[in-house]
Amino acid sequence: MKAIAMSSRDGDLNLIDARQPAPGPGNVVVEIAAAGINFMDIGVRRGMAWSDVPEPKVIGVEGAGRVIALGEGVTGFTIGDRVAWVYAPGSYAEQVEVPEGALVPVPDAIDHRTAAAIMMQGLTASHFATDFYAVQPGDVALVHAAAGGLGLLLTQIVKLRGGTVIGRVSSAAKAEVARNSGADHVIVDADGHFADQVLALTGGEGVNVVFDGSGPATFAGSLASLRRSGTFCWFGPVLGGPGPIDIMSLPKSIKLGYAVFSDHIPTPELLRERSAQLFQWVIEGKLRVEIGGLYPLADAARAHGDMESRRSTGKLLLIP
Repeated sequence: MKAIAMSSRDGDLNLIDARQPAPGPGNVVVEIAAAGINFMDIGVRRGMAWSDVPEPKVIGVEGAGRVIALGEGVTGFTIGDRVAWVYAPGSYAEQVEVPEGALVPVPDAIDHRTAAAIMMQGLTASHFATDFYAVQPGDVALVHAAAGGLGLLLTQIVKLRGGTVIGRVSSAAKAEVARNSGADHVIVDADGHFADQVLALTGGEGVNVVFDGSGPATFAGSLASLRRSGTFCWFGPVLGGPGPIDIMSLPKSIKLGYAVFSDHIPTPELLRERSAQLFQWVIEGKLRVEIGGLYPLADAARAHGDMESRRSTGKLLLIP
């Protein structure tokens, strides 16, 4: 079986011949049709996570495909079922072993690539706009990296809930992508100088909520963009944090929190409920998944480079 593995010594991604997985009790083996590429994977490659996993470690956590083997005690799936998952280590491969509780069924109307593309970022966007901050009709949200895979889905979900979106993108080339997903206003800014434009667009009041995964360079601007009692959703550890914060220095009685992925879908029941909702929105034409790049499995390093350079838009996938 072919897979992409890395060594923490250099972070290089290499195509290797890996052991064919065999399902343990409660697990299944899936033949992967598409694997999602995420900043989480870049964090692993940089040594920020999975330090206890022996090398060479096969990276990737997200994907979709077809069940080809069942472990003892599996009752919810049969061989041939189409499934997707959001967290199964070792997903940059032709096959992967996944616990039954980490899988969701994929409807016939959803293709494998769409299913793989919506899991991590769709579930994250859903959590941000419903649990972390329940967007209400009339709310105004500032969405950073609005042309990225997460930003595009988050923009659409905020709009589905009746909100207005101010999207920030890093280049003029990405502005139309953000507008096509429903952003009401788009700010082009690569240096963190966007707060004055946000305030101008909101009549000086500021936004109800900021969704910021762009790293330390945007932290101060995001604070300045909030209205009184606004909510700051900070996420994305790969680009780093803002450093120590004096809580008494936070302005305008804002609420500041860090969104951790493991809290998005803490139970198999919630995982399946939220993913089913995402699939249904896609089927009904209410949610559009933008796949920005398809790469052969052997080109995983090039895909990472495109994501890190911010050249890409939408969701990037590996095709084994």
